[in-house]
Amino acid sequence: MNTQTTYMGLKLNSPIVVSACTLSEQTDNIVMMEDNGAGAVVLHSLFEEQIHKEEKRLNSVISKTSNAFAEALDFFPDLDDVNSGTDDYLNQIRKAKERVKIPIIASLNGITNQGWVDYSKQMEWAGADGIEVNIFFIPGDITMSSAEVEHRYLNIIDAIRQSVNIPVAVKLNPYFSAMGNMSIRMQHAGADALVMFNRFYQPDFNIDELSVTTDLKFSESSEIRLPLLWISLLYGKVYCSLAATTGVQTGVEVIKYLLAGADVAMTASSLYKNGIPYLRTMNKQLQQWMERMGFDDVAAFKGSMSQKHMPDPTAYERINYIKILDSVKQS
Repeated sequence: MNTQTTYMGLKLNSPIVVSACTLSEQTDNIVMMEDNGAGAVVLHSLFEEQIHKEEKRLNSVISKTSNAFAEALDFFPDLDDVNSGTDDYLNQIRKAKERVKIPIIASLNGITNQGWVDYSKQMEWAGADGIEVNIFFIPGDITMSSAEVEHRYLNIIDAIRQSVNIPVAVKLNPYFSAMGNMSIRMQHAGADALVMFNRFYQPDFNIDELSVTTDLKFSESSEIRLPLLWISLLYGKVYCSLAATTGVQTGVEVIKYLLAGADVAMTASSLYKNGIPYLRTMNKQLQQWMERMGFDDVAAFKGSMSQKHMPDPTAYERINYIKILDSVKQS
């Protein structure tokens, strides 16, 4: 079975992509991901806060050493140590590109277009095949309008698009008041792909210690429904690539996302749970289903269950809502 797909102009042998996670911090793991059938790898995220912190340290060192005698410079930090975090990330890109043939997509995680827009150029120079912009922003300021929130996203996308020539994907949240319209505007701002959706790690309370807890819970397959809906709605209406990145635990979720119109399905939780070789199992599940259904390639069925291919698209949203309520009533 031909499982090749195209994601924001990149040719992939499989639609199963490893999403940004700590597993990709080791180059040997990336090699293993390729060996087990990953179509591409999104590297672990470089956070805006990391870059700002290193910039402050660099400025501090420069200000302290600018008027120092040469003999006194040994008392101050080595400038090479200041940018070690960001330099390590660039080196990680270079090492991965030397050892694998699959696309390597860098990941920037932040909330402004300052400090890391220029750094995206360095990611391109280091050899990244694309950049995924993870705009992890919760508008906690209740005076901020929806227009201001949207403007922030569009500014970041436009700034990065203007700074690099490689494809740019935007990992977004599902909480915009008009998701369809915002998707089109992000596309016009320069997004080559939309990644749906970011999982906000929301806090909980420990009522005995009166403290905030921030434990990490892996995604579950039941979480695919919201991105499944929006990918189904957007397929054929936007020309940028669509990627799903929530709840991909088995080949079943990959198939559902492809049927909705996704170009790729991204996973990390399944690899934490089952190990990197599980990618081979997921690819096998996809291939076996394609053979059973008589599909020779992904293009033969991609988007076939999207709103675009429904007999009555206007009823797509309402009819599912009514059916769900009826099923609860009957049970």
